[in-house]
Amino acid sequence: MEKDSKIYIAGHRGMVGSAIMRELERQGYRNIITRTHKELDLIDQRAVNDFFASERPDYVFLAAAKVGGIEANRSALADFIYDNMMLEMNVINAAWRNGCRKLEFLGSSCIYPRMAPQPMPENCLLTSELEKTNEAYALAKIAGLKYCEYLNRQYGADYISVMPTNLYGPNDNYHPTHSHVLPALIRRFHEAKEQGQPEVVCWGNGSPLREFLYVDDLANLCVFLMNNYSGSEPVNAGTGKELKICELAELVAATVGYTGRIVWDTTKPNGTPRKLLDVSKAASLGWTYSTELPDGIKLAYEDFLNNPIRAER
Repeated sequence: MEKDSKIYIAGHRGMVGSAIMRELERQGYRNIITRTHKELDLIDQRAVNDFFASERPDYVFLAAAKVGGIEANRSALADFIYDNMMLEMNVINAAWRNGCRKLEFLGSSCIYPRMAPQPMPENCLLTSELEKTNEAYALAKIAGLKYCEYLNRQYGADYISVMPTNLYGPNDNYHPTHSHVLPALIRRFHEAKEQGQPEVVCWGNGSPLREFLYVDDLANLCVFLMNNYSGSEPVNAGTGKELKICELAELVAATVGYTGRIVWDTTKPNGTPRKLLDVSKAASLGWTYSTELPDGIKLAYEDFLNNPIRAER
């Protein structure tokens, strides 16, 4: 990308999209295009086509998505598959039809099988059954990834895909029922501390292993890949490190300053037992993460405290 290339970020108000914008601005890119959901509904095919025909961006970061935790995924299966598939197909197709030089599609590690080999390499995609609790979201993301691959194969496009592990950081979603595990724990322990609650109940038994990547590290990788990678196989984005959810809860509680008991509700689902990404491909390209989890959680908690309106989402 040239510093004055026209770059469109789809989903610039979300956690990932806003981080990509910060990273682009930090690196001196000065021709960034954005639209709010009110200005451009990405599910509206005609509106998306008109936007691309008018603006004709050179590069596209597709970070827009309908996202949520286990409960949101279980209760809104139809919404998750329809909204995500429609918006990504509209953006990718319109970008291709209007001469976009390169597009980067942001997926998720949930695309890999529930019982995938650990750590999960990019080539284990579609080798066995998906995790049921987020199957709808995963199927939509797989469709977007495959559409990029097929455009490359059939038409010689240069569309790439990045598969991040669990993300956290500034501009996260702290909704009490629709957030992912780390921001949900931040909110839960903060409110318990403020209200003097003697215990906090967490879902499952705390045994699943999870990997977490600070969102600004992901944004750095996204810009790096746009400039340094071409290929139909996705690139995993993670740290290569994992910890148990019970250990994560203790770390978040300590960061927040909550000193009560942590109780595990084993009637609730655990989700996938383990989700560690094989990050050797990104490493071979010359990239690695820089933010360790304890430091990242401190930064995330500061963001939570400094943005009370966001915490109410």
